[in-house]
Amino acid sequence: MKSALITGITGQDGAYLARLLLDKGYKVHGLVARRSSDSRWRLREMGVEADIVYLDGDMADACSVQRAVIQSAPDEVYNLAAQSFVAASWNQPVTTGIVDGLGVTHLLEAIRQFSPHTRFYQASTSEMFGLIQAEQQDENTPFYPRSPYGVAKLYGHWITVNYRESFDLHASSGILFNHESPLRGIEFVTRKVTDAAARIKQGKQQELALGNIDAKRDWGFAGDYVEAMWLMLQQDKPDDFVVATGVTTTVREMCRIAFDHVGLNYRDYVKIDPAFFRPAEVEVLLGNPAKAQRVLGWKPKTDLDTLIRMMMDADMKRVAKE
Repeated sequence: MKSALITGITGQDGAYLARLLLDKGYKVHGLVARRSSDSRWRLREMGVEADIVYLDGDMADACSVQRAVIQSAPDEVYNLAAQSFVAASWNQPVTTGIVDGLGVTHLLEAIRQFSPHTRFYQASTSEMFGLIQAEQQDENTPFYPRSPYGVAKLYGHWITVNYRESFDLHASSGILFNHESPLRGIEFVTRKVTDAAARIKQGKQQELALGNIDAKRDWGFAGDYVEAMWLMLQQDKPDDFVVATGVTTTVREMCRIAFDHVGLNYRDYVKIDPAFFRPAEVEVLLGNPAKAQRVLGWKPKTDLDTLIRMMMDADMKRVAKE
């Protein structure tokens, strides 16, 4: 039985990845920081909460990270832990830098010292491209991050490359473009839209305030993307891969799909609020997943229409129970 350690296991990707690994027969450990609120609801939604071995720890604390690596004796480590909300990174730039940047070093150093055979996955992000330097971004596109989140993630990405090249670790990074699901946090724009559409349809909300609805993103399904993470660690050689759909869509069009699903016209309810615009806006992100398709044999299975309708159905049921 293989052993895996997932940091950020209580997040969207962590829950989907945990289920994938358990289905493949892994013993799954999850690094979990102590919180007063319920942080395991996504794992319950996936039906895997009782199947995880939980380890106390925090990415900002090197000792607890080392202890988790030693206790789990992992064949594979998936570092999904992050302060992952871009807007919040402007309000918490230091915390974002510590967790999303320095925390990666804590984990890599623990692997180097105590478990050098372990294969490591780093969750990088399309936000590292920021002010895009190419119409479609691939593994060779220069980075130009436009937020503390993007900058911190870029540190995590490059420290992974450096540990791979300096210490011969099997360390790979997945440069994932936007990926969503019914488990996505309500603060993210996709869930913000589907939740609002469900509430407006059921008379529990009157309008939806958004920022730049003409921003373009490459959206996929988190359940598809965690498979790419696993595939990276099954390769003979570590490498970096863009994981994306190769299709870009505006926030406006995503709103249309969501509201259409419940028989509403988004134009009647979506209001533009300048307060939601970023200090340094990222207008377009569009990934080129050709390398992932060629090397990993990975392709996305879920288009945006299907994804948004899946999220709408889940939010309609949830809101109706409130």
